[in-house]
Amino acid sequence: MKIIKAKDYNDMSRKAANIISAQIIMKPSCVLGLATGSTPIGTYAQLVEWYKKGDLDFSEVTTVNLDEYKGLDRNNDQSYYYFMNDNLFSKVNIDLERTFLPDGMEPDSDKACADYNKIIADVGGVDLQLLGLGHNGHIGFNEPGMAFEAETHCVNLTESTMKANQRFFASMEDVPKQAYTMGIKTIMQAKKILVVVSGEDKAAIIKEAFFGPITPAVQASVLQLHNDVTIVADEAALSLVEV
Repeated sequence: MKIIKAKDYNDMSRKAANIISAQIIMKPSCVLGLATGSTPIGTYAQLVEWYKKGDLDFSEVTTVNLDEYKGLDRNNDQSYYYFMNDNLFSKVNIDLERTFLPDGMEPDSDKACADYNKIIADVGGVDLQLLGLGHNGHIGFNEPGMAFEAETHCVNLTESTMKANQRFFASMEDVPKQAYTMGIKTIMQAKKILVVVSGEDKAAIIKEAFFGPITPAVQASVLQLHNDVTIVADEAALSLVEV
């Protein structure tokens, strides 16, 4: 496990974007596993900036996202497809036919998950998986206590997750109660994993997840077992550990 200390959020974003851009340059037809949430936004913005300067070419890149809300159409402004399109896809020369997320509008959970597992297999697996880190150690929608051996599955969102998401919706009733997410097994099969973490509020979970015991109670702790993990975190997020 490699830990790269960044000065602040912007520096973290640039350093993470450097790693992703190197992957694209070394293998133009690579498969990128992508994440949503506030932390990767700066990384995507940096990638877009380099694309506009002519330094990056996304034309052969394939992407598979970690998760999607069940029941949200991709045109809904709270769907993760909308997020990805708004922050990256619409701003670079990526082929939209090569961008994949779980089908949130598929009501049959078993089918949606099996279909997404097949997509990941058909594209040859993930070369580089980008992850954020939840305050309780969740990655994707894999909440504490879930089995590590899960592939793509349907998750009943915890009350704390729903409350955290409430600010994005008109009312609590509008907040999705389920989501489709890559499981830990799927994430761990990626050739490389890149974790971005920012802020003093993440310092405790960094210490617990990456310097504590490996346990399903802290889902991200399993990343200690992967042979190619890079964590890019700012000084605030690393304030409780020695790097």
